[in-house]
Formats: sequence, structure tokens, C-alpha cells
Amino acid sequence: MAETKSLFELGLTAQGGRQAQISDITVDSRAVRPGTLFAALPGSRVHGANFILAALESGAAAILTDAEGAALAKDALATANVALIVAQDPRQTLAQTASLWFGSHPGTVVAVTGTNGKTSVSTFCRQMWELMGLAGVNLGTTGVEGAWSYPLKHTTPEPITLHRVLAEADAHDVTHVAMEASSHGLDQRRLDGVILTAAGFTNFSQDHLDYHETFDAYFDAKMGLFARVLSEDGIAVVNLDDPKGHEVSAICAARGQEVIGVGKASDARLRLISQRFDATGQDIRFSWQGRPYQARLDLMGGFQAENVLLAAGLLIASGALPGDVFATFPKLGTVRGRMELAATRENGAAVFVDYAHTPDAVQTALKAMRPHVMGRIVVIVGAGGDRDATKRPLMGAAAAENADIVIVTDDNPRSEDPASIRAAVLSGAIDKGKTVTEVGDRAEAILRGIDLLEAGDALLIAGKGHESGQTVGDTVLPFDDVEQASVAVAALEGKI
Repeated sequence: MAETKSLFELGLTAQGGRQAQISDITVDSRAVRPGTLFAALPGSRVHGANFILAALESGAAAILTDAEGAALAKDALATANVALIVAQDPRQTLAQTASLWFGSHPGTVVAVTGTNGKTSVSTFCRQMWELMGLAGVNLGTTGVEGAWSYPLKHTTPEPITLHRVLAEADAHDVTHVAMEASSHGLDQRRLDGVILTAAGFTNFSQDHLDYHETFDAYFDAKMGLFARVLSEDGIAVVNLDDPKGHEVSAICAARGQEVIGVGKASDARLRLISQRFDATGQDIRFSWQGRPYQARLDLMGGFQAENVLLAAGLLIASGALPGDVFATFPKLGTVRGRMELAATRENGAAVFVDYAHTPDAVQTALKAMRPHVMGRIVVIVGAGGDRDATKRPLMGAAAAENADIVIVTDDNPRSEDPASIRAAVLSGAIDKGKTVTEVGDRAEAILRGIDLLEAGDALLIAGKGHESGQTVGDTVLPFDDVEQASVAVAALEGKI
């Protein structure tokens, strides 16, 4: 990366045609150094323009903001020796600027959006590439994993971090990237400027209404991946079994994008024909453009077959040969925290951990377990604080409708009262005629759930998946569901 770039090289035009040489870009006024472009963005609580004066005092060479920001900082900007860029959508402009600033990223990048399944699909993409001898990574909820690893704070990082990570991945000889595209990230234009080969859609159900407020706004945010980020010559891979699937397909087709439909639907090009389940996985029969195939998946849950096929569609859309992709299926491994086998009791009862944290995800996970389980299904469920409160009773209802025994416990209560969150979840579970128990302490809930297991039973610990901490107030306490399950089994079997 060059030491400096002109505004012209970054695709920016300042008021009055003013020029500047840029040595860095940031959204944090505390990180401004002489020559920095400071992006003063509108926020939910405060406008970044409130920090323009501090940025100018630290030597900012250019300010990127919107008309509101320019008006708020009018006095500070009036006497400043600085290039001012006023954009209608400064977040999108920043993302495109970050792309030009960092310059390079791996040659094949795909992205997947949807309420559930993003991590699984992107991880399966990476696993398939690795099995085909290609240097790939998945980028999202679990950080950057694969040929090169890097921690991330957000599923879809803000654009400066995202493009820096993509440039560093390229520098580490990564050639293929599968990204999770969150609704927040799409709404805030974080992915704009990323050149995608293909994009995928998994499903759509209730989540994040605390942010988007309405289903329509939530759906529109996700559709930004196809309507704005993916170019007209990109390829869309769409789960046609979801109620929104054909609508998504129509949106893509209207832009001229090629669509690869996936699922059990008769018009799916990559079609799931049948599945046979057993205690350790499933055999699937599927077809690609009418030609049938059969493969073994050592993965629990029928929905995982759908995730695998969506990932396969993204690889095919990116130029991989279908036969080479399908040959990887028997070697695919469980995604961390996604229907992950955490422990097994001496009587054979299994304990699984899954990230299911929406009503639809809980229902899907439990229904997917049923064909694999001969006995009872026990589920441990909760809901996060400071998030969409309307889904809490729905979480309880989904658990009680699809499991035999329900234990309601704490998830990440954050700043809310844990008991009130549990009460909301319980309210949706208690009228379903199942055994429902409240156990606030998550470790105790896991221990009690495992103690209930008899031969042929299975336990699903839902909600936190791969997470290694539990957020209570402002404190993140060490807590790993998989580790806790292993400890509980060892204790109950008298091994510790």
C-alpha cells in the first residue's frame, strides 16, 4: 500500500475542488494523525460531526461527512485548512473509499445472508476449498478462520476493518473468502466496495427487530446484498424452500443476475431429493441440473444438508467443477457451535450445542434432531438481554412445541434483569403441555439437563453456540457451553 493517496485516487471530490494527500482513514477522532481522512458519520445516538473539531486539531487533511454533519461543524470547518467531502450516503462512500485505500483482496469472494445458517454455509465453503487444495477462509461470527486467522468483533466488520482484513488475507496468499453478510452490516453499507463473485440467501425469519423495527425493513436490509453489493454479472444462490426464496430469486433476476436455486423445490437447479438419517449423520440424494448424485454427510440435522448444498452452489457459481465440489461432502466437519456434538454419556445419550437464538432456529434445530433421536429430546433455552424482546415468548413456545423437556435458563442477560427475561421465555413455554423448568444458573441448567438423559435421549443446549463468554451487565464471564457440557458429563459419570 502506498504511503499516501490523493483524493482523486480514492474516488473522492472535495468542495471547491480542493486537493489533499491522505496518509490514513479512520472513523475514530482519537486515531487521527496529520494527513488522515476522518469520516464523521451519522450515528444512532450522536453524529460523528461532533468530533470534527478534535480531528482538525490532530491534523486531519480531509473530512468526509453528510450535509447534516457539515452544518453541525460549520464553524470549525469555516477556518480550517482541510478538504471537505459531503456525501449523500457517507457510509457507502467510506466503504468504497476503504476498498480503494487498501487496494487488494483475494480473487474469489462470496457472501451469504439470511437469518440463520450464515456461519455454517461460509464455513462449509471454506472447508470445501481446503479439501480441493485451495487457500480459503471464512469471515464472520467466529472471526477469520482457515488458511489465515484473525479475530473480529462483529459478524460483518465496519468497512475500514473489513477491507484491511481482506488486504491482509490477500497478503497471506489467501485466494478464496466466504463472508457472512449481516443485516446490520448491509444496512450500514459495510460491504459496499467488496467485489463479489457470488452471493447466497439462506432463509428469513424474526430477528433484530430491535434494530430494524419492521419485518419489511429487516428484509430490505438483507436484500441490499443482491440489489446493491452484488453486481449485475454476479451469480445469486438462493434457498427456494424458504417462503421468501422465490421473491429473492425474482429480485435477482430483475437485475439480470444468474440464479442458482437450491432446495427441495422442483425448480431448484441444485435439488435435495431425499435424506436418510442415523445416529451420526445422514445420507443424501441430490441432483445438479437433473443429474442425480448420492453422498454421505457426517452432520446432524436435515437443515445441514441444505446449508451444504447452498455452499456447494456458491462454489459452483465461483467456477469450481460440480464433481470436485460434491466429492468433498463426506469429509465435511461440524461447524463450531452449530449442532456440535459436545459430549456423550456412558449410556449413549448425546449432548449437542447449537447457536440457535431465534424462534425459527430453535424450531429448526429441534425438528432436525428428531429423526436422529430414538428417545426424548431435552432442550435448554434462554434469550439475550438488550435485544428484540418480542421473540422471547416465541423462543419458549418453539422449544416446548418441539422438545419433550424444556429447561429455561440465562443466555446473555446484558443490562437487563435475568429473571424478567426468563419469565418472558417461560410464558411462551408453559402452555404447551410439556415439562418446563426454570434454572437461572446456566451451568446448573446444563448439569441438570444432562442428568436427565437416559439411553436413547439427546440434549440440545441452544443459544450461545461457539461463544466463550456470558455477558452479565458490563462483564463478560468465561463460559463455554461445549466445555461446560463435557465437565458436567465427567462429573456425573464420576470421572472428576
